[in-house]
Amino acid sequence: MSLFARSWSDLLAAVDNLPDAVFAEPSGCARWLIRDLVCHLVIDAQDVLITLATPAAGEPTRDAATYWNMLDAQPSGDDPLDALTVRLAGAYGDPGLQKFHLDDVGEAAVRAAELADPDALIATRGEILTVRDFLGAYVLEATLHHLDLRTTPPWPEGLARSRAILESIAGKPFPASWSDTDALLIGTGRRAMPGFRPIYLG
Repeated sequence: MSLFARSWSDLLAAVDNLPDAVFAEPSGCARWLIRDLVCHLVIDAQDVLITLATPAAGEPTRDAATYWNMLDAQPSGDDPLDALTVRLAGAYGDPGLQKFHLDDVGEAAVRAAELADPDALIATRGEILTVRDFLGAYVLEATLHHLDLRTTPPWPEGLARSRAILESIAGKPFPASWSDTDALLIGTGRRAMPGFRPIYLG
C-alpha cells in the first residue's frame, strides 16, 4: 500500500514540476506527447478511484502480475480509448489545467488507497483482485510512466518492485547486469536491445 502511495505521489510531483513547454514534446510512451501521457494518467487515477469503490465477491482471478494482458505487438494507437486520450489532451490547451486536474484526482486516488483494506476484493475489467494486488499493478504503471516523463527518476524501491512484477510477467529474471531502470525500459520495448523480445502490456 505504501509503495503505491509513494510511487504515485512522486509521479504527481514530477508532472507538477515539468515546464509547460515540455508538454508538447514526445514522451517515452510510443506515439504520445507528454500532454497525452498526462491525460492518460488522469484516466488512470480515475480508474483507481472507480475500482477501489467496486467491491467484489468470490476468489481472486488475477494478481499484480497477471492483471496485465500481454500483447503481440506495441499498441498502434488506433484503440478508441487511446485516440480519445489524444483528443482530450489537446482540448486542455493550458498545461496548467492538466497539472491541476491530475493533482486533483491523483491525490484523491492516493488517499483512497491509503484508506482501503488491502485484503478486500475489488472488481475491474471483468476480473477480481485484492486491493493489495490491484495497487501493486499500479506501482508498475506509475513507475513506467514516471520514466516516460524523462525527468527526475522514480524512487529506487518503486523501480525494484516494478522490475520484480515485470520479471514475473516475463516468467524469468532479466540479466543481473541490467539496472532496474534498464530492465523496465528494455523489458517493455521502450529501449531497443538486439535479440531481446520485449513485453507489451495492455
